[in-house]
Order: sequence, then structure tokens, then C-alpha cells
Amino acid sequence: MAIFLNDILKIENFADVRIRFNLQMNGNYNPIDAFDKNNLKKYIDGHYWNYPQRKSFKLNQRTLGFIPYDRKDNTWLLFHAGKVIKDLNILNGVGYDYSDIEEFSKYCGRLIIRYKNKSRNPIFYAETCINDCEVVEILPDIYDDDVFPGYENVNISWEKLSRVISKESWKTALQNQKGVYLITDKKTGKMYVGSAYGENMLLGRWTNYAENCHGGNVDFKKLKPNYIKSNFQYTILEIFKSTTADEVIINRESWWKNVLMTRDFGYNNN
Repeated sequence: MAIFLNDILKIENFADVRIRFNLQMNGNYNPIDAFDKNNLKKYIDGHYWNYPQRKSFKLNQRTLGFIPYDRKDNTWLLFHAGKVIKDLNILNGVGYDYSDIEEFSKYCGRLIIRYKNKSRNPIFYAETCINDCEVVEILPDIYDDDVFPGYENVNISWEKLSRVISKESWKTALQNQKGVYLITDKKTGKMYVGSAYGENMLLGRWTNYAENCHGGNVDFKKLKPNYIKSNFQYTILEIFKSTTADEVIINRESWWKNVLMTRDFGYNNN
């Protein structure tokens, strides 16, 4: 038997409750890739953002904020439950002060629902959709995708790269491994094969991308940083022990360039 959102929240009066399905915040990226349980400001700002010509909420309304968890599966993660305590009368900006709803806070960052939003409007009266929000899972802890997943499972956006590169599990995994990696431009399909065998190995090379987007690559420098942030994906193809000769790494890099034809159709020039 399916369990629905209000089976968990047990809201008795829907009249003052609004649900917002937040698709994007300040950029063309999947919000779940940038989810940081210790810094939700940009999510909260997006949730309480007013459009240029109309307001999103009213004073004293209770609001539930969701971000996409898995777009293909139409699943959403509850990240915020709050009450509007002040209307700032600001359009095209953050329009409200709020207070957290304590009784729902234990579910924020943990409750995953399935809901297919067929409307272009992200904000709904709770009574129109809450009974269609099926509970998929309640995570045991607040969602945290920052733990290193294993070399064979690394396939991350620039947004996530910039966040996890300073995490201890990632630093430990990357700083002692030489390797060959792949960068994919999701918009054009163009690819770039690179190698890491210098100081701090994979960690050093990927830190450069996180810091300046281009990593010194000539073609990447021609692109706007925001384009890279929105469209680049980073994957590890092969790893090698730190004692492996640099020549071996370079030869494997060349092999991957030939296999993926990145000199002919991608960003590699040599």
C-alpha cells in the first residue's frame, strides 16, 4: 500500500500550505548535485524568490520546499519547511523572512517523494497535489552525497566537483593516485581526455578545474566559466599507483584519446 506525503506530515488544514517544486537556483544545474546540508542558503533564497511581476507567497503561509532528487524517476527531496513571518515587498528577489516549522524539520533532507509535475508553475496549493505525492523513502540521515563513491563510480558535475574536492574522503582518494580522466561537455557531446601525474596527482589536477574552470586548457579558456559550470561532467577512466612511471600514464592517455577520437571530435589538440 502506497504511503503519501500527508500520511507522514499529518497536516489537518491545507488552506495556508503551499508546496514549491524548485527546479533550478542561480544556474542551469541539477540542485541535488550542489546539495550541502550545512549550507542551504541558496536553496532557501530560491524557495522564497518572487518573480518580477508576482509574489510567490503570502504572510503566515506555511511552505514546503522540494528539489529534484532523480528527474527521470520524478522524485523530490524535501529540503525546507517554513512559515512566512514577514513580506519584504520585493519582486524579482528574495521576498520573505521565515521561521522553520520545527515539527517537520526532522524530515528535511531525508524525505523523498514521487510526484510528476505536469504544470509549468512550481508553486501549488497543498490541497491540489499533496495526496498525489507518494513517499518513496525516508533516509536514515540527512542526504549527503559527498562521501567518495569509489574510483569506478566517479561521474560528477562541475558544481559537485567544486564542493567535494575539499572533502577528506575525496582528498585521500585522489591525492595519491595517478590517472587518466574524461571531461564531457553535456551540451555538445565533445569530450576531453586528460592525465594526472604531477604534484598531488588527480587531486591537484582536478583542484585546478574547481578553482578556475579551465585548468589551463587552451580551448576551455575560450569558454565562459558559467558555461563550464553548467555543462561539464568529470569521470575517472583509469587509476595507477603513485609509483607508476609517468610515461605509462601518458601512453594510456594517448590510447584513450584514440579510442574516443577526442582529437578529431573533442577538445584534445595533441
